[in-house]
Order: sequence, then structure tokens, then C-alpha cells
Amino acid sequence: MKNDKMKMQYRVNEQIRAREVRVVSEGEAEVMPTRKALDQARSEGLDLVEISPNAQPPVCRIIDYSKFLYQQKKHQKEMKQKQVKQEVKEIRFGPQTDEHDYQFKLKHAQEFLNEGNKVRAYVFFRGRSILFKEQGEVLLLRFANDLEELGKVEQMPKLEGKKMFLYLAPKKAAGVQKKSQQRRDREEAESNAKKAIAEKAETEGNADNGLFANAKNGADVLSKLKNED
Repeated sequence: MKNDKMKMQYRVNEQIRAREVRVVSEGEAEVMPTRKALDQARSEGLDLVEISPNAQPPVCRIIDYSKFLYQQKKHQKEMKQKQVKQEVKEIRFGPQTDEHDYQFKLKHAQEFLNEGNKVRAYVFFRGRSILFKEQGEVLLLRFANDLEELGKVEQMPKLEGKKMFLYLAPKKAAGVQKKSQQRRDREEAESNAKKAIAEKAETEGNADNGLFANAKNGADVLSKLKNED
């Protein structure tokens, strides 16, 4: 059925009704009577295929029609395979998300972005936890910062009802770029800062002054490091 539809897209040989056609080949084009073009195609054991019927005169090529259809079908199949269906994956945080849970969800977000999907991360505030909305914003900003190599921010943290949303879209692959020494030093410093935050959070273990307070301090450190870069 697909082949039949594709065949109907092109006029071939005797199906071409124009009196004259423009026959194109590699780097050349010649206007000639359709009958002459048909005779030339037959002499070469090929077909005259109309590839641009709306041109004046219509544009044709002398080719193997069966091979031409095969190549067109193959090209369409390759294009279809390249069209990746993009989904929106959700990552949910609670007001008291600990470091272990954060790293677990960060890993999932990295996988989603690598697969070409968007990520919608949000903090859900239940009851009085809405008082910690600023700390929720800090958490989402940290999340975006940790994913900056893979995703770009489409929407900064925004409170909608009892949920604060952050939207990330996957970055297009741009090849592996060689990191400068300055950038490597900055990333190492950021990594050490994050480890210090996690260790401090585990040591204090205070619900009100735990992850979010430390995350805020960490965000200040990361911001300072970026400004120095």
C-alpha cells in the first residue's frame, strides 16, 4: 500500500503529458521534447521520471524508477527513525527531601534528558510547609544547576497553588568540547562545595535547618564560584 501511494506521487514515462520537459542530471539541465527524452531513457535502459510537475516546463530525471522508489522509501524510514517522540517526565520533591533522595531523583532526571525528554520538576508543599517556599525555590535552582550540562531552563521556579514548578528541556548534542583548566577547577570546587553541603546536612539532621538551609548556602557558594569564572 505504501509503495502504491509513493508511485502515485510521480509520473513515469508515458504518464508524462507535457510536450517538453527539462531533463536534469548532475550539473546539467536541458529542455527537450518529451518524446526525445523518452527515447533517450529507453536507449539507456532507464525511466523518465517527473520529479517537479509544477515547474515550467516540468523537471524530469532519467533514472532507474524502481531503485528511485527504494531510495525514497529508505530515506523516509530514516527520517521517521530520527523523529524522537518527546515526553515530559515529572520529578517530585517534598519539602524535606534529603540528600540521598535528591541524588536519586537527579540521576533519573539525567536519564530523561539524555533520552531527549523534557523534565518538569516540582516541590509539593503540604499544609504549613508552604512557609518554606523560598527554600523550595533554592532546591529547584540547585537542581537546574546540577543539570546545566544536559538541560536548559524553559521556566524558572514558579509557584502554582501548592506546587512550585521548574521546566527543563534537553540540550542538543553539540559534540564533546575540551574543558579549559579554569573550568575544570571550577567544577572541582563546585563538587567539593556540594559534598560539604551534604555532609553538613547529615550532621545537623535538623528538619527546619536541614537540606534547604544548606542548599541555600550551597547555592550562594556556587553562585560565587560562577561569578569568579
